[in-house]
Amino acid sequence: MTTRDSMDQFMQQCEDTIRNAQEQMVSGSKQGHYHDVEYSEAMGQLESAYNELTHLAQSANAQQREMLHRKRLQLQQLQNQMILLNHDR
Repeated sequence: MTTRDSMDQFMQQCEDTIRNAQEQMVSGSKQGHYHDVEYSEAMGQLESAYNELTHLAQSANAQQREMLHRKRLQLQQLQNQMILLNHDR
């Protein structure tokens, strides 16, 4: 079973990753291709968070799995938005 502290820490890490990715997406939509490295890193961080979430869900209880499911949807939605932004114009 996943401990409460590790779950809280992971959720905070996800929130930080989401916040950073949102900032990069806004910046990317305004400035085009000038910040490709930061944009790609933000997408990589989203992917890493998603992979860690999948691993963490295996040892989570039902309530934690529900929280992780909601966070997974947030991560996926942001990933999709960043892909659809077509930053590589």
